[in-house]
Amino acid sequence: MTLTTGDQSTNYSVVPGFEFDEKRDLAQAPYWFLDATHSVPPWTPMFGWFWTQFCRHGMQYGADALSLPTVRGWDWRFREGGGYLTVYTVTDPTEISLREERFRQSFRPFLESYDEQWTGFKNEMLGHYARLKQTDPDRASNFELLALLEDTIAVTRRMWEIHMYMMYGVYTVYLLFEDLCKDLLGIDDTSADFHRLLRGYGNKVFEVDRALWQLARDAADADLGACISMGDAQAVISALEESEAGRDWLARFRGLLEEDGWRLQRMAEINLPSWVEDPTTPLQIIRQFLGSGPEFDLDRKREELAAERREAQKAVLTRIQPADREWFSALMSVAERAGAFSEEHNHYLDLYTHAMIRRTVLGIGRRLVAAGTIDEAEDTLFLIPDELRRVTGAPEFHRLQDLVRSRRAEWESWQQKDNPPLLGTLSLDEAVGQLVLSKDPIALKVVVGAMPKVDPEVHADLYGVCGSPGVAEGIARVILDESRLDEVQPGEILVAATTSPSWTSVFAFIKGVVVDRGASLSHAAVVGREYGIPVVMNVFEGTKKLQTGQRIRIDGTNGHVFVIDQA
Repeated sequence: MTLTTGDQSTNYSVVPGFEFDEKRDLAQAPYWFLDATHSVPPWTPMFGWFWTQFCRHGMQYGADALSLPTVRGWDWRFREGGGYLTVYTVTDPTEISLREERFRQSFRPFLESYDEQWTGFKNEMLGHYARLKQTDPDRASNFELLALLEDTIAVTRRMWEIHMYMMYGVYTVYLLFEDLCKDLLGIDDTSADFHRLLRGYGNKVFEVDRALWQLARDAADADLGACISMGDAQAVISALEESEAGRDWLARFRGLLEEDGWRLQRMAEINLPSWVEDPTTPLQIIRQFLGSGPEFDLDRKREELAAERREAQKAVLTRIQPADREWFSALMSVAERAGAFSEEHNHYLDLYTHAMIRRTVLGIGRRLVAAGTIDEAEDTLFLIPDELRRVTGAPEFHRLQDLVRSRRAEWESWQQKDNPPLLGTLSLDEAVGQLVLSKDPIALKVVVGAMPKVDPEVHADLYGVCGSPGVAEGIARVILDESRLDEVQPGEILVAATTSPSWTSVFAFIKGVVVDRGASLSHAAVVGREYGIPVVMNVFEGTKKLQTGQRIRIDGTNGHVFVIDQA
């Protein structure tokens, strides 16, 4: 595409070399899946550049570092704000055999020293973030800002290497454990018995929720509930600052945000503020905990699930033959961390890094606004790093307003239409079959997942797959934007396109979840199991066909959704 932008004409490519090209890309691979878990709604250009470049790099890095036998990572393309992926499947028997031999050694650290390995990576990333924060974008010179941009890009690349090395390792063990359970117990990860073996583990996201819950209890004890329920964040802060108790509570709240508030309102985007920038979301969570009443006990919930897990593991080991017990226990010791890792990596990796990208990009944006190069700091979301490199050294000589307007208009047009779920020459079933052959654990268990099977005799209104077993009936609450999570009421059934860690707290109050897209290790499924509520995933059109106020019944075990009464 060529855009004429006043004093410049530019060939615009969001991710140069990685824009979807039908002729070229279908010659390479006959299927490209939309990553609806992360790229719905469509990405801004800046974020699309970061994700497509470095998630792609990280997946190939992780598959190579572990020598996964049947997959060498993914390739990615960008199309109208959507991220599309295909899998590099290894099919040559000789190569598979060689990779299997190397893999048997490379994945041993996950069995022998998971905690040490993951702790080391977390500490490494926290060190990178601390270094990025040492540069104050508003005090830095133009060239210090450019250095910060390059450092942020390097940190993003490293984050994705750690991310995919760990994810491929943990989730491959999860697949191995599931296969062993199929062989020895006749259950898979759609079984309630399987879920009982693995749930009940805490993680950093739950720790943050617990800290917010404790702040809610402290607010109630200090009679600050009325202040916290006052409306927008600024009104709450102003009210709290009027009393000593309020100021003390506010100091602890701000301390929590500085430590753990580097998360954005959307997991895979940078166009919404972090909790540090805008504390509206954590205050909403605290309000919801206040509304739950004194009978709600988050600690008790975690203890009950952990006790259930220990009993389930003890019982199942008596069914395993002694010759298989050691290997079964070794795999289970890592597989039981998969759900916790699924949540915790979002906190330390994706969310934190994306918050750092936003901090850097908006810092440069403010400098460009001061020079008249753009009108608003967030206009940088419609540029890409090469353009920031081009103008930041001497921004007063550049005007990018027309370019930004054209990009923004195009991005807004992307929001009004749906990217197709599959691009290619294969049917959906054939493409899923190709994924199954790859045995790629991230594709199978996080991004794409299993496809629903329609059973006409059931007469369900929507068909999906099991994310968490069980049956629930209640009022539907359709939420498309995290900023509206405060509308969720106790006992409702959440309906969403997908969910992310910032949604976790509402799972404590709701009866169940329906999501358009998801897989067994995606957020909604993991957290649903941890809170013991049913989740139906991959219904594709739940947010379009269901309406807030309808009474619905969901069967998480079988993946069915029924509309009982219209709104």
